[in-house]
Amino acid sequence: MRTAITTDTTTLSAPATQEIRAFIVENFLLGSDSGFDNTESLLETGIIDSTGIMHVVAFLEEHFGIIVEDEDMVADNLESVSRIAAYVERKRTLKDAA
Repeated sequence: MRTAITTDTTTLSAPATQEIRAFIVENFLLGSDSGFDNTESLLETGIIDSTGIMHVVAFLEEHFGIIVEDEDMVADNLESVSRIAAYVERKRTLKDAA
């Protein structure tokens, strides 16, 4: 069962979304983009498991130069490509404001 997750995508950086999706496709779908929607739950669809989330977190920290705090590792931030991209944008904005 695929679950769509709604989020406001109007403020998302298209490159960040594309980079996150490309990482997931390359590392979890062996380079074969199955055409999943960016709002679909990565866990519920089986694209990523709980261990895979740790790989995504490492990628985000290294690639985008952010720190993913333990309290940030929740579905609201990491469940879908769209939510991950929105989280990255929020973290970047906070980092730039500091």
